[in-house]
Amino acid sequence: MVQLLCDLHIHTNASADGHCPVEKVIEAAKARGLDAVAVTDHDTTTGALQALSIDADIIIIPGIEVSTKDGHVLVLGTTKEYAAGKPARETIAEAKADGCLTIVPHPFHYFRHAVGLRNRRALREADALEAYNSRYYVGTANSKAARIARRYGKPITAGSDAHDCEYVGFGENIIDAEERTSEAILAAIKAGRITARCIKTPVSTYIRQSKNNVKRKIRSRLHRTRAS
Repeated sequence: MVQLLCDLHIHTNASADGHCPVEKVIEAAKARGLDAVAVTDHDTTTGALQALSIDADIIIIPGIEVSTKDGHVLVLGTTKEYAAGKPARETIAEAKADGCLTIVPHPFHYFRHAVGLRNRRALREADALEAYNSRYYVGTANSKAARIARRYGKPITAGSDAHDCEYVGFGENIIDAEERTSEAILAAIKAGRITARCIKTPVSTYIRQSKNNVKRKIRSRLHRTRAS
């Protein structure tokens, strides 16, 4: 058994709202002493594939954050791009059939594509719930996620949800794995051999990122309107 420090929810600039190149994400993870990172860009595995191609002394867990009809779902252990817009339970079932690990991130965070606010049944079907997301104003949503995870008997995970390099590693998961591999880490999470915690992303950063994200969406909608 080996104990590994992992961040299970990280974005690169392959995400529309991500700012950090894959190489910089890996450098930041190594600088923080992480053993593994899950690259989980929005609706694309481009970043995960690029990370896997880099020769680095850190375990890369390929993944994707899928925009389902009910909110976001993390799928770990895949380079497959799952279609956006399906019901969360359907995406979870498809990913589990593929042998992947499914995690519902920020399940009760308002304005954060929270599955728990739209389809509580999906939480019962996921493999784990992210109860420690570092991007929050106050801790009530995280606390509620932890309570529900315990009620449903689900492993609790942490994610930095980093969109900038400096916050890589703010989601801390201590995992007791059989060996130093991505597959062993995912198996350990499913078995509940995980201890999670997070460091809070500065509120000023969270507000700035949220404003920029709203502006990006408005520009995108205006562009589509003009094109039509």
